[in-house]
Order: sequence, then structure tokens, then C-alpha cells
Amino acid sequence: MRAWLRERLDRRSLLYGGMAFSGGSVLGLLASGGRTAAKDASHAAHAAADSAASGSATPHALHGNMITVGSVDSARNGFDPSALLTEWDTGDVSKHADGRTLRTFEVTGVDKEIEIAPGVFFPAWTYNGRVPGPSLRVTEGDRVRIVFSNNGSHPHSMHFHGIHSARMDGVVGAGIILPGERFIYEFDAFPLGCHLYHCHALPLKRHMHKGMYGAFLIDPDPTRHPEQAAVARSRLLGTPENQEWQELMMVMNAFDTNFDGENEVYAVNSVAHHFAKHPIRIVRDKPVRLYLINVVEFDPINSLHLHGNFFDYYDHGTTLTPTLRTVDTIMQCQAQRGILEFSYKDHETGIYMFHAHQSEFTELGWMGMFEVVEATA
Repeated sequence: MRAWLRERLDRRSLLYGGMAFSGGSVLGLLASGGRTAAKDASHAAHAAADSAASGSATPHALHGNMITVGSVDSARNGFDPSALLTEWDTGDVSKHADGRTLRTFEVTGVDKEIEIAPGVFFPAWTYNGRVPGPSLRVTEGDRVRIVFSNNGSHPHSMHFHGIHSARMDGVVGAGIILPGERFIYEFDAFPLGCHLYHCHALPLKRHMHKGMYGAFLIDPDPTRHPEQAAVARSRLLGTPENQEWQELMMVMNAFDTNFDGENEVYAVNSVAHHFAKHPIRIVRDKPVRLYLINVVEFDPINSLHLHGNFFDYYDHGTTLTPTLRTVDTIMQCQAQRGILEFSYKDHETGIYMFHAHQSEFTELGWMGMFEVVEATA
């Protein structure tokens, strides 16, 4: 029986057949399953063909409608992947005793079921009820204080990639807390860059793939980089130079919905094919800065490929000069991250695709579109 179920719940039948899961158990077929799914796919294909013939093809039709059918309820999830692109949590700002800026964050571990593809539900462990967790953004040299409350069902922690003392590492004996308890992490924000945080409780692979991770950005302090102050100001949130950029946060993640050690759904910001159905609007004349983090468990490598364009890449974001120039594909292992900078100012307006260049990941949800438009008055 178990072998039969595993065979039936292979990656594609799960994603495209519309089965709903919670904790790895089948809840039932949704309206999009079976014959109805085939009928919907047929109707979608005909509609796409009609749209293309009329010159008004929807963005996902440009990829042959190889896409999940239906929509995910962002209100039920409590987060919208599009909103996560630009939601920065800068904390409560005050002055530390030594006169430096102190940023205090409140983070809570919560068990929560989320919808990761139309009709596919996943029993996540979350920070603040969302996957990925809040994008914490500070400035180089700030004192950072994170008050973490564990309201979940398992021991959890927050391990920050950055520089800190051993007692703030969020590992066994140094910041892992039981359900109902609280811990305060405190450290100085170094080095500058695109970093992340995640739970480091054991088994680590389970806590990672269940959703306990988020972005941790440390913007450069221009006064610490006088030889590159202009570049540093462009990365510092709130400066006039920074406001000239279109900044986006993308966390590449995936979900093992039947807990067999393989992912069935791939995404950026947790919902399969979200950005294929809801293209990211890019103003043609403004440069783009994309913060990219890979947290996929079970697959050793993930990637991003940009269609019709090239970018400069800053590995880990810890330098103010590119570590790679003029590339259109970047690979990342788990926990690797970086900053991509590019522009469409010399392009025509229109729809431009981006996706993982592992084709299986693309078909199982990791594909999206930029919609390049002219600036509005």
C-alpha cells in the first residue's frame, strides 16, 4: 500500500493533480484534480491560444502554460509573495548605552499550515507566521537585539549568518529554546552583506525544510567605506541614492510535501509559479538590485537564470565591487546568497522570464516574469 501511494504521489502528480496535504497525509482531491484538472488544463490551453492569436497572451502562456492551475489564497496564508519582495523590517530604533543605534526585533516561532501551490497545503514551522520569515534589515555597526519567543511545538532557535559570540550562535547549548520559552540574541551587525538566519535545532534538515529561515541584510555604513561611499550610500536603505534603485528580496525555497526526502514544490517566496501569474513590475529606466538567498533542502544546488539580460553579482554581498561581471546565470548551494544588479534601460518594454536553470525546478514552480514598463508621471 505504501509503495503504491508513493508511486501515485510523485512530483508531477502532486503538483498538477491538485492533491491537498497536511503533515504528509492525503486530505482529498480538490476540484482541480482528476478529470476536472484535465478539463481545466484543456480550457486554459485553448484560452492561451486564443489570447496569443489576438496578441494579448497572458505572461504564463509564454511558457506554454506549463504552470499550476488556479490561485493561492494569500489572505489565508497571511503573506503575499509579491509583498515580501519589498517588506523590510528595520526594528524598533533607539540608542544603545554607548551611543550607537540599537535595533530591536520581536520574532515568534509559530506552527502554521500554508498553501504553497493551488490546493496544496504544507504544515510549516514559521517565524512570525510566514515563510520566509521577516526580512530583517540593519546598518553595519548597529547593535542588534532579537527577542525570540517560541510558540511552536518543537525546540527552535535563530542562527544568524554573521559575526557574533559563541553564546549567541543559536545552536545546542547557545540559544535553542523550548516551546513556551524566550531568548534574547544580541550582537553587533558585521559584516555588511546579504545574509540569512534560520533555526539550528536538530534535526537541522527538518527545521530548514519546514520553513524556519529568513533574510538578514546588513547595509554598508558609508562612513566606513570612504573610497566607495557613493556605492555604499546606494545600498543604505532610505538614502536618496538608494531610492534610485528597485530593490527586491527573493528567497528560493522548496517543500517536501510527503516527507520522503525529495521536494515536490519549488518556489521563490514560497508559492509555486506566483511570479509567473503575478509578474514583478520593473520601471525600465531604474536599475534593479536583487537580494537572492537559497534555502532549498534535499537538492545540493539551485540557480537563477535571467532571460534577455545580464547582471553583475556580489557573492554574499560582502563587497562593494562585483565578484562576477556580466553573467546571466548564478548557482547557489544551500545558505549561499548574493546580490544581483542589472538594468533594462536599453531594452524594449515587455515580459522577461527568470527561472532556475534546473528544468525540473522550473516545471515544479520556480519560474517567474518581470514586466518592464515605462515610468509613469
